[in-house]
Amino acid sequence: MRVVAEHEGAEQRGSATFTEETFLRHPGFRANLQASGRDLMAAYDTFPRIARLVASHQKWTLSQAIYALHLERDPANPESGITTARLLKLVHETGGASRNTAAAFIAELLTYKLLRDVEGGRARKKIRPLEPTEISQGAMMRWFMSQMATLDRFDGKGRVQRVEADPSLFERAQPVTARLLLSDRRWCEPPEGVATFVWTECGGLLLDDLMSRPDGLDPVDGKVWVEANLSDLATHYMISNTHIRRIFTRAQDGGFLGRATEGQRGMFWLSARLIDEYCYWQAVKLAGLANGFAQAEREASGGAQR
Repeated sequence: MRVVAEHEGAEQRGSATFTEETFLRHPGFRANLQASGRDLMAAYDTFPRIARLVASHQKWTLSQAIYALHLERDPANPESGITTARLLKLVHETGGASRNTAAAFIAELLTYKLLRDVEGGRARKKIRPLEPTEISQGAMMRWFMSQMATLDRFDGKGRVQRVEADPSLFERAQPVTARLLLSDRRWCEPPEGVATFVWTECGGLLLDDLMSRPDGLDPVDGKVWVEANLSDLATHYMISNTHIRRIFTRAQDGGFLGRATEGQRGMFWLSARLIDEYCYWQAVKLAGLANGFAQAEREASGGAQR
């Protein structure tokens, strides 16, 4: 079964050190993916407001793009860094969101004090340079380090320790990985079952949560069983019961999950197709992260040699 669209950057994949197959072939892939999901759940508990704000795939891509622009900022150039115009240009190039959606998201981040004006940055009337607040910076670093820990589980290359020793690696790697993923249609256009969740508010959190719950992700008779209370999930993720039931109903109508028979209240099954799609999609992300980090390290080493 084919679960992804063709990727237009095939030449880039061919020369990459890591591919999705690097991870999919690993014997511990699904267990490591579940551990990563549990890390993300812990990150949500640390930064619930931010995690909830970016828990749809579209807002996740926007937040990564915004932070990449921040880290690429040249203090001497008032037109660099985060500006609405630059974000709109980036999302137009990648097709990640409409102009209205991107502008509304920046306004939302400003309202919640997750972005702020750069001090002394109003150099020209039409340019309003912005930067993440400390809580946003902490959340992005927490997410990035959780992903580095996931990569380290696969190959033991010690990325977490290297970033802790040299935080500039994060500053180099995040923009590279963000642009790699934003240019990859396999990541930006999730397969059908995954999309049923992640294109909705908090759907990405729900999917990671469900995938992290069972003892394993190897289906038996095409199903993996999980226990979940929808009301408790709605409360935990600060969404309405109506919204969460709508997500589950849509996924059930698509054959991606189902409910147990009477007498097994709170038991759901996840289909083998949904799990396969989720695993492939996550493998694409991990390959982008691994390649981005490797490129950042090469650039750092090159700079040190010069």
